Parts: sequence; structure tokens; C-alpha cells
Amino acid sequence: MTQMRKIVLSSSRDIPFNKLVLSQANVRRIKAGVSVEELAEDIARRTLLQSLTVRAVRDADGADTGMFEVPAGGRRYRALERLVKQKRLAKTAPIPCVVREDGLAEEDSLAENVQRAPLHPLDQFRAFQALREKGQSEEEIAAAFFVSAAVVRQRLRLASVSPRLLDVYADDGLTLDQLMAFTVNPDHERQEQVFEALTRAHSREPYQIRRLLTEGAVRACDRRAQFVGPAYEDAGGLVMRDLFQGDDGGWLQDPVLLDRLVAERLEREVVAIQAEGWKWVEAAVSLPYGHTYGLRRLTGEAAQLSEEEVAARDALKAEHEGLEETWAQVEDLPEAVDARLGEIEAALEALQDRPVAYAPEDVARAGAFITIDGSGELRVERGFVRPEDEAPLPATPESDADAPSAGDARAADASASDAPVAEASDADEGLRPIPDRLVAELTAHRTLALRDALGADPHVAFTSALHALALKLFYRFCGDTCLELDVKSAAFNAQAPGLADTASAKSVDARHQAWAAHLPKEPGELWDALRAWDEDSRQALFAHCVALSVNATIEPYNRRPRAIAQADQLAQAVRLDMVAAGWAPTAENYLARVTKARILLAVREAKDAAAASRLEPLKKDDMAAQAEQVLAGSGWLPEPLRTPGVWTSEETAAVADEPAIDPDGAEVDADDHSAAPHAHAAE
Repeated sequence: MTQMRKIVLSSSRDIPFNKLVLSQANVRRIKAGVSVEELAEDIARRTLLQSLTVRAVRDADGADTGMFEVPAGGRRYRALERLVKQKRLAKTAPIPCVVREDGLAEEDSLAENVQRAPLHPLDQFRAFQALREKGQSEEEIAAAFFVSAAVVRQRLRLASVSPRLLDVYADDGLTLDQLMAFTVNPDHERQEQVFEALTRAHSREPYQIRRLLTEGAVRACDRRAQFVGPAYEDAGGLVMRDLFQGDDGGWLQDPVLLDRLVAERLEREVVAIQAEGWKWVEAAVSLPYGHTYGLRRLTGEAAQLSEEEVAARDALKAEHEGLEETWAQVEDLPEAVDARLGEIEAALEALQDRPVAYAPEDVARAGAFITIDGSGELRVERGFVRPEDEAPLPATPESDADAPSAGDARAADASASDAPVAEASDADEGLRPIPDRLVAELTAHRTLALRDALGADPHVAFTSALHALALKLFYRFCGDTCLELDVKSAAFNAQAPGLADTASAKSVDARHQAWAAHLPKEPGELWDALRAWDEDSRQALFAHCVALSVNATIEPYNRRPRAIAQADQLAQAVRLDMVAAGWAPTAENYLARVTKARILLAVREAKDAAAASRLEPLKKDDMAAQAEQVLAGSGWLPEPLRTPGVWTSEETAAVADEPAIDPDGAEVDADDHSAAPHAHAAE
């Protein structure tokens, strides 16, 4: 029986650095991993942790030259060489080396690189965690391993995931992206619950993990969170953060605490506004669009600038003009100049935005609305009078006690008709009122003639219509027009999410307030004011008044097909583009509120059938969330929002020919009203 030969390891020895040279047999040609500079700093910090592999250099006769080449460990050699050049390491410093004699130099280099096992990411996470537990700060760990402190925080967060999930990750049961998604919520029990749910699901996408882990939490970009600001965390509220992708500030874990803080601050604001003397103050996190319909708004007077404020305004304007003139030819302004211009503009805007003063008697019968706008700022709308709080209308001249009433005139006529004609005389009767019937007959003639004349004068007719519309929309209880035109600013019975914060709502409200400030305060002065305006101004106000009467809402109990058809014509005429108006499909405003079939239909229309098929196995909520990402930026609109002509008939027909699928997988009949485009309210 042959005895097995014992393995003899290569000898190791310390060799002065100046006796070492790089070998051309090193197989590494492409840079990868840690740079030579970082490796040199690591050696300077911890000394050399791994020996070099060397072979003796012999001359042509095979005799040793005293020099050694380095076929394996070239990066370590270059790092040592850098330290020597920086005079941080002596030229003759002994370097630990393993001296190889058998085989080939290329084999040494290849074996060292191929046989090296990379560190599993989980080992690195746990190593960082161990260093942190032993007292090293995140910044110290980052400096020691040449990474940013943010990277260290990410690694520590990954190491803090439930040990059970880390074991699954170590066995390749989770991807790194999935593990990163689990770090959103630090609750190990909740992490494990979500993992169990995912084992029974078709999809384990990271976005789905994040969604499940943040259910019930409030986004930090929510108006309520922005409104209370740091007060939430000061009160002990916890915030979940995602260190691996943008999270808009994270998720607030305690909605109850958040709502309490919002209510408390709103209550403080109510007390402050009530102290101004208003009869009532109504506060809400979000007020419905059109909440001021039917209320009269006080105009008030903007406070005048004091002499000091006027001087400050003039000085700021002069400085602004001087800076602009000085730097007019410079494309990129210096940072200090740009900052100063911004400060001046902000100061001028503050001087321009004057507080509005109201008459005390008006304040006593009016109120204010307090709410939170879309960016989380407090919004106060003062000076609204409810109909029941209006002051009684002053008596008209016709109703004065000294003027004869129509009833008196009729009574007098009746008495006169009863008396014998022969007994009546002009002297006895005097100047009796013209009988009502005769007045009606005479004015009927005048009305007809006025209609004829007005119909032949388009300019005056236009001004008359504008006068009637403006009286109705901007003045209270006005009967100062003979035109029987009616216009009303239609309220929104169907309140869509975020309707009051849309760009369209802000634009309409701003335009209305601008016109209200421009019109005369007394309705009796309106006609002369409109007559004095130029035609462009009258047309602009007319367009605004007519626009406020538009109602293209389709309601379950009042579909109005002919009116909606005319709304389509109107949309074509003004080239309405709902994408340009800011509408985009989200889970909240559309996708989560329709059937799965409609979600897939939207993806097919915006993308293709392949994109829709990838979503088909998902559950409803997951499908809506994923579809929101797929449709982002696509410009897709549901049919009720489309302007005819934007989508071609061929596209519409192609979509209509595709059978819809309900959530249970059955085809929906084309005649089924639940699948009709305009039946979205029922869905």
C-alpha cells in the first residue's frame, strides 16, 4: 500500500520592498474593486493583511539575482509603492511574502484571483453592525472603509431586518432589492407577516412589499403632515424612512396622533380668527370645491402703505433696478447677487400683499373659512356672508308710504268706474295714476320695440347681456336689469379628490377675485363702468361669467346626454387638454375605483397588450398601484375626460372589439352598462 505524500507549503519570509518588482505574468489587466489609493490608505491604517506571492528572479544562467517578482498581489504592490513614494513607508521595509518555486507564475496569479470567494453582502451588513455595537460611529466606519456615511446607514438598516428574513436572504430566498424594501418598516413582526403574505402571492415586487409595510401610515408629503411639521416627531410620533429610494420624507406611523395635532392647531387658528370679530369661523382639513357658492364675499379695503413703507418700497425698487442694470450682460449671476435679488422680490411682494380691512358692521355678520392647502400651508378666507345673516334690503321708492301703491290705484280705478260718467269731471278726478292694465299694455309696446332695436345693435346687446350676468354673479339680490337672463355658478355635487387644489380651480378662483376687485362696489354703477371699458375687457369678463355657468358633470340621476354632447363640442372649440390641465391617472383618482378589466384596458391603450398581460395575475390593489407607475407620463385619459378628436375612431374601435374581463375572469358583454365608459360613477 503506497503511503500518501504529505503536502509541503511554500515558505514565507520578509523581503525588503526595494527587492520586489512587478511580474508581467499577473493575469489581472482590468481595474476592478477598491482603488489603489484606497487600498494604500487601508494598509496605512491596518498594515498589510495579506502576503504577496513572489518568485525569485534569475539571470540568463539561472543564478539568483536577489530580486523577486510579484505575479500575485499586484494591487497590493502598487499600494505599497504609493506609500513609499509618499515617504510614509521605508524603501527597505520588510514585506511579508510567500515564495513560490514550482509551477508557473501565471498559474499563481490566476489561482489567487479565481479561488478568492467574494464576501456575501449579509456578512458585510453584520460586520458593520458589529463595529457599530462596539462603539464606532457611522462616520468612523465610513472613513475606515472609504464609503459614505449614507452607505453605512443603509448597510446597518439592512442588518436590522428580522433575523428570520436575513436567514432567507442568506439562502437566496430573497433578492437584495426585496430585502431593501423590507427595511421601510422596522417592526419585525410586521415584516414577517408581509413575508408570509408574499409566499402565497403571485408577485413579490419591491413596490408591493413597501406598500404592504406602509399600509395605514400617512405620507410625509400629505397636507396634514406638512401642516404640523416637526410637532409630530416632537410629540413622539415615529416616521418610517426608506434609505434606498426617494420617499418624500417617509411615512408617519401614528395617524391618530397626527389628526389630533392637526385638530389642535386648527382650533388655535380658529380662536385667533374669531378674535378679529367674525360671527362664525368654519375650519376643516379640506373644504369641498365651491364651498363659498351662495355666499356673498365682502370686498374690504387694502390697508394703505405708511410713509416709511412707501420709502422702503421705493428704495427696494431702485436697488433692484440698479442690480439688474449692472448685471444685465452677465448670463450667470454671482450667488450673492442672485440671493439679494430674491430677497428684494420677496420684500416687495410682502409690501404689495396688504392686509384687508372690513367695516365692523360687516365683520359682525360675516365669517371665515380655515383650511389647509395642498402644500400644507394654512389658508384663511375671510369675509363671507350667509344669506340668513344679510341685512334687510332698504325700502324701494315705490314702496314708500307717500307713493301710491298699485292696489290704491286699482281701488281708485274701481271707484271711478262705479261712479256715473256724467257726474265725473276732470277737475274732480285730478291726475289719477295710469291704470295698471294700461301701463302693462304701453310697456308691452315699448318692450317689443326695445327688443327690435337691441337686436339690431350687437354691441349694446353684448354689453346688456354682460351687465345682467355680472349683476347675477358679483352682486347681491340685484334686480337692476330688464333682461330675463339667468346664470348660476353651478355647484359640484360630485366632489373629486383634490378638486379644490387643482391648477384649474386655482386659476378660476384667482380670475374671479381679480374681476371682483375691478368692478364697482355698487350695482348701480356697473352699467356706466361696462360702457366705459374697451371691447377686449368686456369680452374677457363675459367669457369668465359664461364659464362659471358650465356644468358638464355626468351624474347617475341626471346624465343629460344632449348637454354632454354640447360639452364635447365646447371642449373641441377651446381645444381642452386634460393632460395639460394637470390630470394624470392614479390609484386614488381612478385606477383603484374601477374594475380590473378597466385597469388592463387603460394599460393596453397607453402601452400594449404585453404590458397589460404582465399585470393580469396581480390582485386589484397591486394592479392599480403598478398600473399607476406604468401609466405615468403616458398622457392616457379615461374616456369621460377625452376631448373628441384626440383619440381616433380606429383606436376607439380597436379597443371596443377587445373583450373586457371582469375580476373573476369572465368576459363582460359589450352591452353591459357596467362596462360602459360613461358609467364610471356606478363603478
